[in-house]
Amino acid sequence: MTARSALLIVDVQNDFTEGGALGVDGGAAVARGVSDLLAEHSDRYDLVIASRDWHDPDSDNDGHFASGDPDFVTNWPVHCVADTDGAAYHPALTTSAITHHVKKGQGAHGYSAFEGITDAGERLADLLDGVDQLDIAGIATDHCVRASGLDAVGVVPQVRILGELVAGVGDESSRAALQELAARGAVIV
Repeated sequence: MTARSALLIVDVQNDFTEGGALGVDGGAAVARGVSDLLAEHSDRYDLVIASRDWHDPDSDNDGHFASGDPDFVTNWPVHCVADTDGAAYHPALTTSAITHHVKKGQGAHGYSAFEGITDAGERLADLLDGVDQLDIAGIATDHCVRASGLDAVGVVPQVRILGELVAGVGDESSRAALQELAARGAVIV
């Protein structure tokens, strides 16, 4: 049996890139970089899975949306509301290679892609059954990439964070997230 590999693209969405409700510096570059990776190495991955925040429009999503001023730790400004432009993939992200789309944060916080489901009801852990290596790219290093990576190390034998294809909210918190991921067994490449 040959080794199977997968790419997880975490939350490369308009609201998390420059100009979005919670835009991070370098978000658009991540979208372009992931597209370049997929164009140059189209045969590298057996699965290409993309997650998106997909928050309910008429809800605070279990306190995820701040009712007043957000603290940017446990609650946030309204972002990535289902079926809005902010929840759409960034236009520089080529989506034709994506084999599975995972929506998370539906009525909840939803930091980890492992908390989401596909439209067909599939969970990420089930999609990754039999995958030997998972590469992770996306936004934000210090939040959803971190949470997804920490969950991944318990599911997939080898987890790699593609260090040039992630962007975070803060430099220090992103470095700390990468250090935590490495300490838990992920490889930062």
